[in-house]
Amino acid sequence: MKDLIKIEEVQNIEKLENEYDFEKASLLDRKLRLIVKERPELKPIRKKLRRLMSDYEEQVWLETDKVPDDLVSESDKAVQIIEAERRFLKKRKETIRKKLKDYDITQQDLGILLGHPKSYISELMNGISQFTMKDLVIIHRLFGVSLKTLIPTYLQSDTREKINDTISKLNKPKLKLRKKDLVTE
Repeated sequence: MKDLIKIEEVQNIEKLENEYDFEKASLLDRKLRLIVKERPELKPIRKKLRRLMSDYEEQVWLETDKVPDDLVSESDKAVQIIEAERRFLKKRKETIRKKLKDYDITQQDLGILLGHPKSYISELMNGISQFTMKDLVIIHRLFGVSLKTLIPTYLQSDTREKINDTISKLNKPKLKLRKKDLVTE
């Protein structure tokens, strides 16, 4: 599941491809559970996400005694990656909220500054949709928040795999990704 810029992009997903996709969908589902109360129009998206998760589990995990060890390992790794992403988003959210409080600004005010409606700011703050680079630079400039706190520098697993494949094809053994390029610390 590639990075979603807006939650509505879930409607374009045909199926979950791997354990990372499943864990990402699961995290997104938990976040949507909270947001749907204030944005009921997101209910069909949550329903689709839950169907995708159910289909994946049925396809891959139905017969648990036949699940290969490498899939269990992949699942464990995906859980670690998603947890690292969750911690990053939580820290970013807490940092932005603290700065808003310091400057006596509400999330709605931030939405006005960034040109987004209030409900969308909630999606951004909760990691359901992604801030644009412009949004993050504005937050950085206005509130002095470190870009390292605002912008994740780790790579999604599918991006990492593509880069590693390309490096292999280029036959450049000195060029490689580090472990921390995948998971935040």
